[in-house]
Amino acid sequence: MEIIELLKALLLGFVEGMTEFAPVSSTGHMIIVDDLWLQTKEFLGQSSANTFKVVIQLGSILAVVFIFWKRLLSLVGLHKMEGTAPGRRFNIAHVLVGILPAGVLGLVFEDIIDSYLFTIEWVIVSLFVGAIFMIVADKFGPKNPSITTLDDMTYGKALKVGLIQCLSLWPGFSRSGATISGGVLLGLDHKTAADFTFIMAVPIMFGASAVSLISNMEEINMSHMGFYAVGFVSAFIFALISIKFFLKLIARVKLTPFAIYRMVLATVLAFIVFL
Repeated sequence: MEIIELLKALLLGFVEGMTEFAPVSSTGHMIIVDDLWLQTKEFLGQSSANTFKVVIQLGSILAVVFIFWKRLLSLVGLHKMEGTAPGRRFNIAHVLVGILPAGVLGLVFEDIIDSYLFTIEWVIVSLFVGAIFMIVADKFGPKNPSITTLDDMTYGKALKVGLIQCLSLWPGFSRSGATISGGVLLGLDHKTAADFTFIMAVPIMFGASAVSLISNMEEINMSHMGFYAVGFVSAFIFALISIKFFLKLIARVKLTPFAIYRMVLATVLAFIVFL
């Protein structure tokens, strides 16, 4: 492939890695960078371009596994986390309870979401609505959170966060925006809510990516492997940077600055689309 095309793969990997886990909507950024600017479907074809976006998402998932590998192993009893009090341990059941609501609703309403909500107009609206939700979480969340580590999590709290995560089925709302905001309103501190969000993202994103890859397997073009590889590695590297930076930042600045950014992004999208 030509160098300019590989640079596009690098740029899209950067966008995916830097936005997938921040509460700013990777969907909105992909619309601006790819659908409205780079337009990879013009040289990859629509099916191959869609597959590429799945591949770079897998790069982002790998970054989460790399950072949280000890915690992920502890979920299935293969690693003991230091400092965990007896009888208080975050485990795989918390994650399953958290991902179940969105998983069920996603399967039930998949066709409706794809047909009616996956449009740039609805993404613009969801960016604004999600931003308001994040500001509400910062303003009305408990001043002294009762859950400050993952090992403080209860199954009830995990289920409630999972129910709020269903808002992220609306494209552009942002999974991390929904779950972190919901967690904060339910008494988690910002860092713990982010940790729970990232860990839940592993089975959710891996499952969705696997289904998408399998369904598009016949559309994969071997001549595009270099493009896929550059995007995958780029997404992995930038997701590593993004996650580590975000986990430090969220404890200090909370959600409101990200909400303001989302409003600016929605305004930019609206100008691009409607003017």
